Amino acid sequence: MGTRSFRPNTPGTREARISDFADITRSEPEKSLTEYVHRKQGRNNRGVITVRHRGGGHKKLYRIIDFRRDKREMTATVREIEYDPNRNARIALVQYDDGEKRYILRPVGLNVGDTIQAGEDSPIEVGNALPLVKIPLGTAVHNVEMRPGKGGQIVRSAGASAQVVAKEGSYVSLKLPSGEVRMIRRECYATVGQVGNVEARNTSAGKAGRTRWKGRRPTVRGSVMNPVDHPHGGGEGRAPIGRPGPLTPWGKPTLGAKTRKKNKDSNKYIVRRRRRSSKRKRGGRES
Repeated sequence: MGTRSFRPNTPGTREARISDFADITRSEPEKSLTEYVHRKQGRNNRGVITVRHRGGGHKKLYRIIDFRRDKREMTATVREIEYDPNRNARIALVQYDDGEKRYILRPVGLNVGDTIQAGEDSPIEVGNALPLVKIPLGTAVHNVEMRPGKGGQIVRSAGASAQVVAKEGSYVSLKLPSGEVRMIRRECYATVGQVGNVEARNTSAGKAGRTRWKGRRPTVRGSVMNPVDHPHGGGEGRAPIGRPGPLTPWGKPTLGAKTRKKNKDSNKYIVRRRRRSSKRKRGGRES
């Protein structure tokens, strides 16, 4: 796994840095584990744009990932390592002893031919899924459940891992990639190891077209619009926004404004908030 750069023969290749895909062993997905998902392209059921800058992009099928890991006490062998266009992590095609095939997130160190298992008595090895209470302190985990049996919901992106830091009563404390320490029920399952494709954060599109392939349309700054189109618009030349703080096109505070509910029920499970950025934003600019 790594990144690939190009000779600067064109402006698009000058800054481009993409994955070398050296870890991929098969290009075609398992047809039985794919399905078509309608692309909303930012529209709701009435056709109104509710999310801007979405649309276009290459065709893709959704890969059905086994986030639950509910096939317990049965070993599975890794058959292939595949690319998934729906996420930045790689996926592994595993086949269980009874012949059933499933996709899982591929952690660092899991290769073709390795065996994995899920269950309370599974060994503490990369790719195995266990209840949090059975995982030793200090172990790196990913694909963590927030409710028992619901399937992994957090720590699923490329290079992500959480650390088991404490066990007390019915809860296990995890240090998440954001720096937040959170209590999760001891019965919740997690997978041992760090999510693969760690170099994903070092990639660079290099040109606008590669972003369009991903279904992302251009974004226009509000300060270059007219006042009728955006609160930041208007003025002669490069004018300031003329507001105490940055706003969305609909006049709501943005760029740093907290949107999480103050009385959210799950706040009681947060032991320590995520670490704050060292850069303070003033008027939409970092200083």
